[in-house]
Amino acid sequence: MGSEWQFGGQDLNIPPGFKHLWFSGVVVSKFLLALSLLAAWMVPSSVAQAAGDAERGAKLAYTCLGCHGIPNYKNAQPMYRVPKLRGQHPEYLTMALQAYRGGERSHATMHANASSWSDQDLADMSAFLAGPPLGVAANAAPAADLPPAAQTCVACHGTDGIGITPEYPNLAGQHADYLERALTDYKKGGRRNAIMAGFAAQLSAEDIKQLAAYYSSRRPGLETSKKSVTTTARR
Repeated sequence: MGSEWQFGGQDLNIPPGFKHLWFSGVVVSKFLLALSLLAAWMVPSSVAQAAGDAERGAKLAYTCLGCHGIPNYKNAQPMYRVPKLRGQHPEYLTMALQAYRGGERSHATMHANASSWSDQDLADMSAFLAGPPLGVAANAAPAADLPPAAQTCVACHGTDGIGITPEYPNLAGQHADYLERALTDYKKGGRRNAIMAGFAAQLSAEDIKQLAAYYSSRRPGLETSKKSVTTTARR
């Protein structure tokens, strides 16, 4: 007989054998892990396989650096720090820019900027803005301070804040106020993503603050984008 779980407000009858899995040092749902991997598999191949030219991207992304190249630069309304992009997966950045372009993410300035760019333009700029890949700390200590609400987050973002596939964002070192804003947008519909909306719907305001504080404190972490091309090869 299955156990009753909820996901996105819907009751799910999950067999006992699918209830738990030890993953990245914590117990998580096998169902949620399978769901996250399915979501990654369903990413359009044109996005996942896009190869970006960082040198070309540096010429296109000069306007991006007006915000993302300045440490602690803040979005005006509502006020929060714009995200750090250096060390992010370029594949994820391309998908995010496509979402702004297509309206799945609500932000007037980002939509206006992305609207005139092709998929190749977005991939090139992403390769430039991301820079070298974010490494994983050697002999990292167990995440003793993992918030209870992060038990599902680790299936995609790990305990160290490193996305397990290129389509999942790295969260380590990201501004806490930006993470709070992103989760709130998923919760309230400002960002339309079925998987994230289902997760965020279950979070309280305090859960969101704890998650943002936890992942923003992970190291090594994301940094502000540089104004020159980094030649370090990506994986």
